[in-house]
Amino acid sequence: MRQTKYISSGGLAFSEDKDMEKLRRFSLKGSHVSHFSLMGYTLEKGESCDYIYSIDYRSLKEDDAEEYYELFSSFGWSHIVSDAGIHLFRAHPGTKPIYTDRDTTAEKYGNSINSMNKFAIPLVLLNGLVWFGALFSSGTLKSVLYVVALILNVIVLPTIWTVLTTYTNKWKVEGRVRLVNLVKSLLFLLLAIAVIVLLFVKDSSVYMFASMVIGAITLPTAIWVIMSLYQKVEKKRA
Repeated sequence: MRQTKYISSGGLAFSEDKDMEKLRRFSLKGSHVSHFSLMGYTLEKGESCDYIYSIDYRSLKEDDAEEYYELFSSFGWSHIVSDAGIHLFRAHPGTKPIYTDRDTTAEKYGNSINSMNKFAIPLVLLNGLVWFGALFSSGTLKSVLYVVALILNVIVLPTIWTVLTTYTNKWKVEGRVRLVNLVKSLLFLLLAIAVIVLLFVKDSSVYMFASMVIGAITLPTAIWVIMSLYQKVEKKRA
């Protein structure tokens, strides 16, 4: 009987390197990742082994998958699992890293952005249309659109945050510091505007939207801080 356990992820866009370090520490304890799970990984019990892990982002056609995995295998990286264009590999320490220079690392994040945009852009447009309809309709239709808009917001706001973070990861690698700082400034500006709206605008739809924007910015930040502290504690215990 297989022994499995679940461990959480800090979010690949936010803490990819920390996730990979975490998987290595568990491999040293004899628990090796077998597949992705909701907001984390499932590990299977085995023999202790020192594995290093790496992620690649790439949309593959079915015919290209085998050749793609064989290419990585020829460089010493074994394929573990793939899901939604995200591919996890492992190797023994000393294996040449998958990404060795700035251009290929930026390309990796570019592939991730392309995959996420296919999902994020239609979702954001749909959410905008529903909010527009909710704000300029009345009666039962307004109530229905309002509920749909709120439900969509729960998905859309974290998605936007994730996409922006992936863009900033790419820009950091490319040395585009001003763009990174601009995005960070926009988030604080958006938070300030949402707080002002919350204080002075009484329309219920706008009030709720501002509340969700504040939650979408502050909640992931709080989770990121907690996860960072938790991983530091785990690392010290290892």
